[in-house]
Amino acid sequence: MTNFVRDAAMDAAFDNVADAATTLHVCSGNPLDRATVLSNSLGSVAIDNTAFTKGDGDTSGRKVTIAQQSIASASASGTAHVVAVIDESDLLLAADLSQDQAVTSGNPITVSAWDWEIRDPS
Repeated sequence: MTNFVRDAAMDAAFDNVADAATTLHVCSGNPLDRATVLSNSLGSVAIDNTAFTKGDGDTSGRKVTIAQQSIASASASGTAHVVAVIDESDLLLAADLSQDQAVTSGNPITVSAWDWEIRDPS
């Protein structure tokens, strides 16, 4: 039996997140919801759907790349472990940073581009 899902179905999942996204946070802990994103945030930047670019996945399926973001001034000091995307009421997406980053309050933070991939069904 062949397993198949069309690209537009995977892209719809990405659009659901991208169209709702309002803020990207760098967090010191592993957030489980919007409230823990806010309490663990070391800095944030406003984003919208223009920060997301869809394309073919690296392995299979589809991926969305979230563009590099610059946070002008960290709001707290700590060690950044996670980047999280939220909207006005929910945590939409969270991912471990490829490497922990020391953050000092008042200093800028650069979040490298990163992606989320949905693989083709097997």
